[in-house]
Amino acid sequence: MYSNPATASRTRVAVSIGALVGSVLLTAGCAGGDTPTSTSNTTSAATTSPRDSWQASAEYVAQYPTLPPVPEPTAATTTCSYPSIGGGVGNVATPSSSATATGTVEVTLDTTIGPVTLVLDRAMAPCTVNSFLSLARQGFFSDTSCHRLSMNVGAQLYQCGDPTGTGLGNPGYTYADEYPVTSMADTTSVVYPRGTVALSDSGRADTNGSQFFLLLGDSVLRPDYTVFGHVSDASLAVLDAAAAQGDDGSSVLGGGVPNVPVTIAAVR
Repeated sequence: MYSNPATASRTRVAVSIGALVGSVLLTAGCAGGDTPTSTSNTTSAATTSPRDSWQASAEYVAQYPTLPPVPEPTAATTTCSYPSIGGGVGNVATPSSSATATGTVEVTLDTTIGPVTLVLDRAMAPCTVNSFLSLARQGFFSDTSCHRLSMNVGAQLYQCGDPTGTGLGNPGYTYADEYPVTSMADTTSVVYPRGTVALSDSGRADTNGSQFFLLLGDSVLRPDYTVFGHVSDASLAVLDAAAAQGDDGSSVLGGGVPNVPVTIAAVR
């Protein structure tokens, strides 16, 4: 059973690299390409495999605070803003400005490693869920890869949602941060629990787009990433099996292209 992010721990990563990548993305007019890296000690991370040292990983992660409780919705719907930033991939229509702010919705990513089910939580992030569902209906995620895998201690994740496969793609619009970003301005690091589905961004506030993370382990990140759901337990097992085959180590942010390709054929 997925634990509520309010009862797990989480953090974010590599401020210097994240800031550099964020500035590059903004210059290029992108919203949604920054990716976290582990904040763990570089010596231990380099000499210890997270797959062989879950205890060390747990001890590292336990140093950091948990996510706050999810705020109760104040209304059944909310108004969202999706300003255009240009340079988007494909001919994408902007989502409706009216979003449902209660309840959950289940979607399935049909991937090359099997179905991956996500439970999206509108109470956590109504504008984010609204955008994700709009992009899914338009086929934006079809035939896209999860282009990065990281299994570093404290940053175990797949990064998906970019049709270009570069970490720079976006839908041509952006939107504001939601839970927990808006309630953790004074926190430097926090634990995002295993199974979390969270947005990637450019490293700057309110620069969300189409890219998202599927967290395979409790991950210590800066509280800059909007959480909008979780991966089902059965689907985590599917992702774990593919991730166990590793990556090519090509990313300066940690990890690289998965050795076992994970391509999203469609979202239903």
